[in-house]
Amino acid sequence: MKHKRLSPPSLVFVSLVILFMYLPVLMMVLYSFNANDARNSAAFTGFTLRWYKELFSTTRGIGESLWSTLQLGALSTLLATVIGTAGAIGLARMKVGLASRIGRAAETMMTLPIMIPEIVLGMALMALFYLVELPFGMLTLTLAHTTFCVPYILIVVRGRLAGMDPALEEAARDLGASPRRVLWDITLPLLWPAVLSGAFLALAMSLDDLIISFFVTGAGVNTLPLYIYSSVKTGVSLKVNALATLMLIAAFSVGVFFTIRGRKTAPQPSP
Repeated sequence: MKHKRLSPPSLVFVSLVILFMYLPVLMMVLYSFNANDARNSAAFTGFTLRWYKELFSTTRGIGESLWSTLQLGALSTLLATVIGTAGAIGLARMKVGLASRIGRAAETMMTLPIMIPEIVLGMALMALFYLVELPFGMLTLTLAHTTFCVPYILIVVRGRLAGMDPALEEAARDLGASPRRVLWDITLPLLWPAVLSGAFLALAMSLDDLIISFFVTGAGVNTLPLYIYSSVKTGVSLKVNALATLMLIAAFSVGVFFTIRGRKTAPQPSP
């Protein structure tokens, strides 16, 4: 099978798109080695590892914000994974008659947070927490992040369930397996790749959130996006560039690991 080559105009267009997408990332990585300590300065005065050293030597400010962000992301992702997976499995069982209509309505309600503008959702959650008199802090942040993370996991797992052969579960039940045994030994192992994909997506959304966190955070709790946003007025330290570079390397490493693992476990074509 012959592969068609890109024409010169198409090649130029694709190159410009890639450059537009990745040039800011490359500039961020480059400036993480900038020796210039002047805030809001674009001048590159020399190469240094100072910002990486300061990033690991300090436990205040950006370190505390990073730790809070990781804690929040892990906890909200765990809760959202349990709720989203259980919800997807429950909705998949509601297929006939009134249960089917209720299931469609419930699925719409559960996916609503990703269709509502973040500023509206943030204000609504803030009003709700004021109404029930919850203390603003890590608890309200966790509840808010779990709320908007659940739909991502629900959609991914729901799609996997739609493509799964129901005969596998029916065969297990015909052989005498209880519903709980079918769930643990058949359904969940088949759903595991989708659950993992949804969890990583939810974690990324939680780590990246600024607007909703701004409305529901409390005194003494500061996430990394909020820390960066609050430091914009006085100039963002290049330690943020160093931290972003390390996070980029970590995300890239995880992607490469799962890509290699997927290729090793994929069935090989017969000769």
